[in-house]
Amino acid sequence: MILWLWLCWGFSTSAGQPDSELMARYLEEELMADYSIMEQVARRVPRQAKFLQRLETRPRMSEFTVKSTIISRYAFTTVSCTMVNSGSEAREAVFEMQIPAAAFISNFTMSIGNKTYYGEVTGKEKKHNSDDKARHKKPPSPTDGRENGYETFKASVFIPRKMQAKFLLHYEELLQRRLGKYEYTVSIRPQQLVGRLRVEVNILENSGIVSLEVPPLRNSKHKGNGKLEGDVSPPPSTVVGHTKTLAKVTFNPSVVEQTRIARNGILGDFIIRYDVNRELSVGDVQILNGYFVHYFAPTDLPPLPKNVVFVLDSSASMVGTKLKQTKEALFTILQDLRPEDHFNIIGFSNRIKVWQQDRLVPVTPNNIRDAKKYIHNMSPTGGTNINGALQTGAKLLNDYIAQNDIDARSVSLIIFLTDGRPTVGETQSSKILSNTKDAIRDKFCLFTIGIGNDVDHRLLERMALENCGMTRHFQEDEDAASHLKGFYDEIGTPLLSDIRVDYPEDNVEQVTQNFFPNYFNGSEIIIAGKLINRTSDSLHVEVTASNSKKYILLKTDVAIDLPSRNDIRGVPGLEDGKGDKNYIERAWSYLTIKELLNSRLKSDDNQEKDYLMEKAKSMALTYNFVTPFTVLKMREAGLHSEPPQEEFISPSTDGIGEKLQSLQGHKAPPGVRRQQDKQRIKISKTSADGDPHFVIDFPSSKFSICFNIDGEPGDILRLVSDHKESGVTVNGQLIGAPAPPNGHKKHRTYFSTITILSNKPERSYLEITPKRIILDDGERLLLSCDRSAIVRSSSLEVSISANSNITVTIRDTISFVILIHHYKKPAPYQRDHLGFYISNSKGLSSVSHGLLGQFLNHEVKLLQESLNTSHQQVGQNQTEALQPNPTNTLKVKGRLIPVVWKQRRIYNGQQEVDCWFAKNNADKLIDGSYKDYLASHPFDTGNSFGTINSL
Repeated sequence: MILWLWLCWGFSTSAGQPDSELMARYLEEELMADYSIMEQVARRVPRQAKFLQRLETRPRMSEFTVKSTIISRYAFTTVSCTMVNSGSEAREAVFEMQIPAAAFISNFTMSIGNKTYYGEVTGKEKKHNSDDKARHKKPPSPTDGRENGYETFKASVFIPRKMQAKFLLHYEELLQRRLGKYEYTVSIRPQQLVGRLRVEVNILENSGIVSLEVPPLRNSKHKGNGKLEGDVSPPPSTVVGHTKTLAKVTFNPSVVEQTRIARNGILGDFIIRYDVNRELSVGDVQILNGYFVHYFAPTDLPPLPKNVVFVLDSSASMVGTKLKQTKEALFTILQDLRPEDHFNIIGFSNRIKVWQQDRLVPVTPNNIRDAKKYIHNMSPTGGTNINGALQTGAKLLNDYIAQNDIDARSVSLIIFLTDGRPTVGETQSSKILSNTKDAIRDKFCLFTIGIGNDVDHRLLERMALENCGMTRHFQEDEDAASHLKGFYDEIGTPLLSDIRVDYPEDNVEQVTQNFFPNYFNGSEIIIAGKLINRTSDSLHVEVTASNSKKYILLKTDVAIDLPSRNDIRGVPGLEDGKGDKNYIERAWSYLTIKELLNSRLKSDDNQEKDYLMEKAKSMALTYNFVTPFTVLKMREAGLHSEPPQEEFISPSTDGIGEKLQSLQGHKAPPGVRRQQDKQRIKISKTSADGDPHFVIDFPSSKFSICFNIDGEPGDILRLVSDHKESGVTVNGQLIGAPAPPNGHKKHRTYFSTITILSNKPERSYLEITPKRIILDDGERLLLSCDRSAIVRSSSLEVSISANSNITVTIRDTISFVILIHHYKKPAPYQRDHLGFYISNSKGLSSVSHGLLGQFLNHEVKLLQESLNTSHQQVGQNQTEALQPNPTNTLKVKGRLIPVVWKQRRIYNGQQEVDCWFAKNNADKLIDGSYKDYLASHPFDTGNSFGTINSL
């Protein structure tokens, strides 16, 4: 028996077949279609079909099944295929499967007749450089250049007559988020009609699954497979079902339905897209058995301005469709540039033409119009001077950054497109790489795009990797215009820059890449690592980044669960007898190997390349991954071995909360102790908290006064009004609740929203509720109160202690602290609410006003009233002696206010305050009456009675 097995990196089934071969196959499929259909549906085979059966030269595929489980973005896929040789002699059967280029094959087994063969991953011996280059001209990597993104696995065997062969292929991949969605793709191209064809995909995402969709089958040559434009319905026989965290998608077309899609058995790509619930926080950190994976993809961030240079190939080889589609894509891309962006265009062949010499221009209607004219007039001619074009683009961008007062928050990048190899100027790849890196000098990123089959993929991929960019490759016969626009959409909206993710050095090791120059909207940052300290009950995580004019620090402690809590080995179907399937550990190994491959690709040092190769090979052997440095060798099993059985991870919905927990932010699983985030705050007692109770502290007089405000639900109270001087205003909105039983009040009121407004040196406002914070300084930022974070700009800092408090600092001279009051099981008269405390009032002016602000710069005297109504001023050391006397009096701005001695609890009841209490809604204590402090809306900045302004 002859056994062949090979991997075809970069092979496409749709490319390179002569027209005659295509026609022959098409005619064959036309002739065999009726026979196949009738046989599979168990009808009587007509005489002419029996004649056609004798003409059939290849084994018939009786079953093709794909089963996949995606657990927190990590996908395990098993492909099962059975072929039957009903002929009178041995025939060759070819099992062929396109797999994602970023995936790693982890197992392969086949059974032919009564013999079983299993795949064994072994290290590849180092060969001569020429052989190695020929074999690995396009190694798989996370930045695979081709848009189709597939590589082809083939196994060829001879099946004895009247026998069958069964193939089982396993591969794994970590799904990448693009344009706000994860995309899982299965290639369904059995190349003949199949009696039993089934795809089953199970998804488990404890963060919550959103936006699940199954588009029509995709074929790279015939977009939409003949469906009408705009048709987004799933393929026929597709069934989709999901709960909040689990989804199951099946595709089970009958032979008749397969025929309607494609009579030759090349159905196309079955695609599932989805996203998970997320928010601006430290991200989703998952821990299992000593390994962790961290997903970070914040939302609701304002985009950063861009400085972008488009470098476009206009050589003679771009003639026709390629240049036409490039122009179409650029017209759309230019229209999508934002007003705060700056741009320029360079066209290159053997000559280099710059649209706007020595500058980048702002995005204006006139500039966009002129840029479109320039692109429209580009004509294909001459050779390809890649080195000269990149040098010109890098100099243009470097000079612009150096000579202009550009926005420090902006992101600079070059987008480079070509369809060929260097033919003019410097043509040596190593020199082009070196020159490009020297020109860019880590100041911005380079993104490369290749079109067609003549592109130097390795050069474009390495240029992007060495300069913090990404690369894409599109086939010439594909819809390049839509692909180009799609790639630009991936990188066209930068949200964060200089992102760094840190963990305690004594708690983790072998962490994957943790610094990222940019985060683009719709993408995701993934970090994984190993835990050193297994006894610790939490992992501290800090994320720092820049956004617009702000510096952001997000931090939290993630609970490290008991070893069994996150273990999913008990899930039915997961055990394979070859060790545990710790999906987090495998995600870590997957990322680590990918980074080693990228590092080797970037390296010019042979010794370093060998070290990286050996390290990647060792890890691939440990985790049974087929990589460019490992191969799959087939071994014959024992004589009495069982045929291969499908090994499939199928998560159960029963008790899933106990088997797998996705730990988001600070949330700890039940039964696991975690450190409390709430901390005692040592600040001024001057505050408005509770129902609401007001406290004014006078440190120099060594006493405090207090009063209540009996407002109505919906009232907005002016707490601090200093808009004209310091530019600061604080308003608080009341929410109502029923009064406690036997109480003297008709209802209770609490602060549900605190609004802080500032207009110096620039306009900004904060809107704070017990659940979230909106920060708007011209660009809107949404923060969650249950995640610790720090956001800092030139004049404002917001520090969040998760579920505890928010500290707002303005120009380092004004500080407010807002306490968050949450009730786990609130009584009918309780509501989640806020408390407002003034920590530092140095920056507020002497004329500041409001219910609290009016007392910050005024002296209040405490008098003792005798029976004959004569007054005596109380000294500081006499204050305590006066507390039993109910006839004490305060003197405020010449007004006399009777007060009584009381105790109040502040800081969440953690501290008692002795104070002199003024009755009757602070009558005579405050200027005017209660109604004078009512604002018309949360953003009302009026600071004198009867005056209303808005920020």
